[in-house]
Amino acid sequence: MKQIFALLSGLVFGFGLIISGMSDPAKVLNFLDLFGTWDPSLAFVMGGAIAVTAPGFFWLTRQRNQPFFHTQFHIPTRTDVDPKLLSGAAIFGVGWGLGGFCPGPALTALPIGASGTLIFVPFMLVGMWLARNTPDLGRSKQEGAPS
Repeated sequence: MKQIFALLSGLVFGFGLIISGMSDPAKVLNFLDLFGTWDPSLAFVMGGAIAVTAPGFFWLTRQRNQPFFHTQFHIPTRTDVDPKLLSGAAIFGVGWGLGGFCPGPALTALPIGASGTLIFVPFMLVGMWLARNTPDLGRSKQEGAPS
């Protein structure tokens, strides 16, 4: 059941990306081009997503002690800004600005076979693998860092 709802959620998300035009990298790049052909529609898509999601999260986390398909909510508790967070955000931002894709829209645009997507997705997967399998030198073994 968990996988079915995950699939349905992904399909709804992908469908929303297609309807909003956010699977088109030109739309994203035009949003980032403040002094050229600036297109504010991405800001409206983000604002709409926040307007729908925030009340849902507020209601769900106040009404339930655990999610429907897991034993606990995984809500971030850290508030500090560390070098790993800053470098990850910078790499994500540069990749988004250069390619016009972030993971969701890239996977949504993959079936059309655009050359940029065919280059972006394999490198995205390599980056995800590296992030998961590179030891975190900032954590000690007592804190649960992989050995």
